[in-house]
Amino acid sequence: MSSIRLAWFLTTALSGLGLAEDIRAQVVFNRDIRPILADACFHCHGPDPGSRKAGLRLDTREGLFGGRDGTVPVVPGKPQVGSLLLRIRSTDPDEVMPPPEAHRQLKPAEVERIERWIAQGALWQPHWSLVAAQRPVPPPVRRGDWPRNPLDRFVLAKLEAAGLEPAPEADALTLLRRLSLDLTGLAPPVSLVQRFEGKATLSDDEVGRLVDDFLKLPAYGEHRARYWLDAARYGDTHGLHFDNYREMWPYRDWVVRAFNRNQPYDQFSIEQIAGDLLPNRSDEQLIATGFQRCNITTNEGGTIDEENLANYAVDRVQTLGWVYLGLTTNCAQCHDHKFDPITARDFYSLAAFFRNTTQQAKDGNVKDGRGPVLVIPSEADRGRWQEIPAAIEMARKAREDRRRDGSSEFAAWLSGLQGPSLRAGFESWGQLFWAPLDDGAGHLPRALVPSGGQLLGSAVGQWLPKAVFGPAPQLGSGRGIAFERGGELQLGKPFSIAAWIKAGRADVSGAVVSRMDEKQGFRGWDVWQEKRSLGVHLIDQWPQRALKVVTRDPVLKPGQWQHVTVTCDGSGRAEGISLYVDGKLQRRALVLNNSLPSGADILAKTALRVGQRSQGSPFVDGSVQDLRLFDRSLTESEALRLQVVPKVQAALSRLRKAPKAADRDQLLDHYLATRDALAEARSAGGAFGARARRDSRPQCRDAYSAGATRE
Repeated sequence: MSSIRLAWFLTTALSGLGLAEDIRAQVVFNRDIRPILADACFHCHGPDPGSRKAGLRLDTREGLFGGRDGTVPVVPGKPQVGSLLLRIRSTDPDEVMPPPEAHRQLKPAEVERIERWIAQGALWQPHWSLVAAQRPVPPPVRRGDWPRNPLDRFVLAKLEAAGLEPAPEADALTLLRRLSLDLTGLAPPVSLVQRFEGKATLSDDEVGRLVDDFLKLPAYGEHRARYWLDAARYGDTHGLHFDNYREMWPYRDWVVRAFNRNQPYDQFSIEQIAGDLLPNRSDEQLIATGFQRCNITTNEGGTIDEENLANYAVDRVQTLGWVYLGLTTNCAQCHDHKFDPITARDFYSLAAFFRNTTQQAKDGNVKDGRGPVLVIPSEADRGRWQEIPAAIEMARKAREDRRRDGSSEFAAWLSGLQGPSLRAGFESWGQLFWAPLDDGAGHLPRALVPSGGQLLGSAVGQWLPKAVFGPAPQLGSGRGIAFERGGELQLGKPFSIAAWIKAGRADVSGAVVSRMDEKQGFRGWDVWQEKRSLGVHLIDQWPQRALKVVTRDPVLKPGQWQHVTVTCDGSGRAEGISLYVDGKLQRRALVLNNSLPSGADILAKTALRVGQRSQGSPFVDGSVQDLRLFDRSLTESEALRLQVVPKVQAALSRLRKAPKAADRDQLLDHYLATRDALAEARSAGGAFGARARRDSRPQCRDAYSAGATRE
């Protein structure tokens, strides 16, 4: 067992035995005298100049031992000379201190203690937290055979002074339970109980081995971290206003790890106070500065930003004083401290260290408090996380090389390009189904499938003019569009669904597109409008074998065209689903179940429908265009690429009228992303690119915010 941990364990275990009192006759100023003077004298003769009388201070060395008007309060070694003891013992009501009107007369034991202190030389001490700790000499004891280590001598000496005998040694199971609870906060495991069951006592070696084993457990760090996190004012919410969730758990875990690895206290402190200022700082050291981000924050609109920032700095000075200095520094926020040696100037000088943070005045009611944040990968993803920057740079260089080398192919493509053809050409993305839904009156809606096949859908009753790509179908009750084939999506295989949609009303819950048989327990899938949220159902049997996920925020804007993409990695789990609106990944909210059970089937024996399910649930007053299904999970950049097609068409139109470099660059980007096989092969040629194409979900799923505070 390390000496640091052994010292902590023994002193902690013995702290409840009254060892704070000196068992020797030596009187100590901070322990025995300062509390008496603070209670009886400092109000009139302390640090507060406003209430100080006769210009006398008894809270400083100079005041206690300095001469004034021919008198000296304390003369070391001469209790009969100094004025302090004479005034305390006086029977004259005009001379006695404290005066009668103070209603605080010293007890005889307190007077005797002051006299002994003066007689012993009146050794003065500064505030206790500013005195360097010294190892005391173990006191003599009568039973020299009882102590097993130096700390036992302090315990025994106190017991002997009180006329008590040590309690009998605890039996093995009782001692085992005490060790486990003290070191891990948990009862001992059954295996250990069975191992020592029936044993009368534990030997010193057995106790030592048990302590070492408990200290190696993660539970040790978790148990000890609780006390530190209380002092650090750690919390999983912001603390004020809506008191929303705050993502601070990486700092919590850092503290646990610090205890488990027995990190030296000086490094433990430095990294929390200023880890972000260390040279070549590591992510771990930045996480440690979460100590500075545990302060309460607010997003209350009626608060003043500058006042909030001042309060945050005050909180940090206060915590630093309490935890590290043993001083109630917060008292000096308004005035010089009445008891502790800190002035208001000291307080605000210290606060200046914490007024250069990048933390914002309001937390936005969001988990990262609007930053600054540190994004950290999970351990499983750390290797890939470290590879990504080089892989991105490689892909960027390959892309730039292709922009230069492929200019002739691009020029040939551009010369024969017509606006509508920009919407084609996504077959290389694994496109399974594409329904443009821009056919207009007098035509059946058509859909294209791989190998050039074409499907025709059911008739459309009404077409809306001037949608994203010309006319668009008006959907609603009894106005859905059915395609007999298409949308045969299955679990175990990734897929994506993308379309331009216009929600008609904010109070609708209906299917934007589906392949779902309501008569067969709602088996199938759909993309769903849930009022102003976008959602998706994957159903084998509703509701027991079903999964429903919607956007957490109200992202749909009735009356406006928006591009939506839903991707699924095939796992049948909520975390495998992503929802994009206008190319941006949205926060998910789980509505029903976290995953589908093994063996679930979402392949419905019904048609693919736009604007409803098999029997109803219409997309009331809504409209859909450019519906696409893919056989893989699209990436966020690909979802964005689908969304910008109308902008690329507009760039082409402008380029035909008045050529501009910006429009040409936009068309070149689109060409390289969707048409140029060589550019795609080059950008996906590395290990990172290939994996990104196969698996579009972020691999650093356990990213989080931590506490870097200063720039």
